[in-house]
Amino acid sequence: MSERNGAGGVLWFLAGLGIGAVVGILYAPQSGSETREILMSKAEEGRDFVRKRAKEARTQAEQWAERGKEVYSAQKDQIRSAVEAGRQAYREKTATAKGDGENI
Repeated sequence: MSERNGAGGVLWFLAGLGIGAVVGILYAPQSGSETREILMSKAEEGRDFVRKRAKEARTQAEQWAERGKEVYSAQKDQIRSAVEAGRQAYREKTATAKGDGENI
């Protein structure tokens, strides 16, 4: 239920806000040319807003991707170290076992 009221609710709200603004402008007591100028101005503002938000989203996504790469690299290094420690422990244990077996 919360998923329905999340991002979709915000988008519907913004769409309603935009439609309301357009209807308000269309019924304003102004000449057609003034109304067209206002509509073009608002459309340009909306386009600039969307471009700005898209740029911010792209920047955020790039930051998340970079952080993901850093975490992946750190985890890879930790796993590599753990595997090497396990191999070394195995080598030491088998070397000890061989040494003990030869003395028997």
